[in-house]
Amino acid sequence: MKMEDFIRDNRSAFEEEGPSPLLWEKLEKQLSVKRKVGIVRALGRHWLKVAAACLILINSVFLMQFLQYKSQQQQHVMIPEIDEAGVYYTNQIEQRLELINAYPAPELGLDSTVRNELQLKNDTYLMLEKELQANPGNERIRAAMIRYYKMKLELLDKILEEHERHSTPKKIQQYDAEI
Repeated sequence: MKMEDFIRDNRSAFEEEGPSPLLWEKLEKQLSVKRKVGIVRALGRHWLKVAAACLILINSVFLMQFLQYKSQQQQHVMIPEIDEAGVYYTNQIEQRLELINAYPAPELGLDSTVRNELQLKNDTYLMLEKELQANPGNERIRAAMIRYYKMKLELLDKILEEHERHSTPKKIQQYDAEI
């Protein structure tokens, strides 16, 4: 009975409220718990940024497709007229270049710089080709390209003619000496 009386008399001393609310607030501040943010919630907060990114992505895809379509159209415009002449003249020029390259360099008297200029795709050709791709409907550029092919072919023919004219007597002289 003494124990029950003691508990009853000191009951308020046994029932403490625990730590004060200020202590819990201090502990919560020290923990700094990160809350998990779902993708939908994150997108909801930054919806304008997400919409702008989606718009940029869609526009870039359409721009890429448009540029591919436009380049395909330009190639189709060039093919009927220039390609046919380009194939013909390219074959003719390459045949002459093979003949010229078969001779040793000292025999023709052409140094490496001149031989590089004689190649089909030199700086002038590349410039004309670039202009033609930019302006496939321009008649002046087409005519300049055809003129370039003809001039290159004439130049190569003249080099071969000059070489044959100067080399033939030597061969005849060699054959005469052998007989």
